Amino acid sequence: MEKYLLNAPKQSVGNVVDSLFAEMVLEKALDDFRKAELKKQIDKTLIAGDKEQFYRLTEELKQLTA
Repeated sequence: MEKYLLNAPKQSVGNVVDSLFAEMVLEKALDDFRKAELKKQIDKTLIAGDKEQFYRLTEELKQLTA
């Protein structure tokens, strides 16, 4: 979906591709970070014996990996 803004400078194709690539890399890094954090939290719930929190976190992790 293209966005048109009045008085916005035109971007070259190379800049658009670079921007999209940077966005993809950032999204991947954020997803990887969130997955790692969820795994840490899941480990803590296993140690604490919190079944409800464990099931909630593992479901969230499954959604991210699907």
